[in-house]
Amino acid sequence: MFKKIILLFGLIVLSNCSTNENLANCIQSLPLSVNADLNNPNLINVQVPGGHAEIAGGNKGLILFNKNGTDFVAFDRLCPASDCNSPMTFENRLLKCSCDNSTYSVDFGGAPQTNGFECPAIEYRVLRNGSSIRITNF
Repeated sequence: MFKKIILLFGLIVLSNCSTNENLANCIQSLPLSVNADLNNPNLINVQVPGGHAEIAGGNKGLILFNKNGTDFVAFDRLCPASDCNSPMTFENRLLKCSCDNSTYSVDFGGAPQTNGFECPAIEYRVLRNGSSIRITNF
């Protein structure tokens, strides 16, 4: 009896999981391979936890963000939800699209923080080897 209850509960939980069907219409990451040196004076702000720097690359440029001193993430500055000519700006750990005022969290994989928006900001993989970093699509 206990096994049947657990099985029934498991089926209910799995059937209620959300799908990624709506994300199929989102902009996917572009082929990208950017190398940079953290000792470059232009990247001095990204050397500290919470710091960021803008780097050329991607569609509208990239934001490189230092999450905690050792982990880095990079996002394309292209607004995910609209045909916007302006690149996203970065403030208070959020990317913001000026065309529609949507915001995206760098701490949660570019997840939209504005109601009604489903597409995340385009995230790129950051590999670090000493002071060298490589930003690439996943």
